[in-house]
Amino acid sequence: MQTDGFFNWLGESIGDAIRALVDLLSGFFASIGIFIYEFIEGLSGSLGISTSLFNMVMLVIGLLLLFKGIRSFLSRSIIGGIVWTVIGLLVLSWLMA
Repeated sequence: MQTDGFFNWLGESIGDAIRALVDLLSGFFASIGIFIYEFIEGLSGSLGISTSLFNMVMLVIGLLLLFKGIRSFLSRSIIGGIVWTVIGLLVLSWLMA
């Protein structure tokens, strides 16, 4: 009885290919997680805020308010631009204080 036949070789080859694919994908997704973590750490470190979810959400809200103020200025709405920009700056300054 021959134990190292064609189907044994085929099974080992397919198993090795699947294992290599799984190792490649797990390394890829692990490195994406590391990249995101390091980006958030660097961003929060440079702004002087903690890395909590609440602070990150408030940062996004403040940036969106500033963006809305800039868009208001570009559409020649001076009062709206001033209001949105001041609200955005208040949110961001409260966050960074």
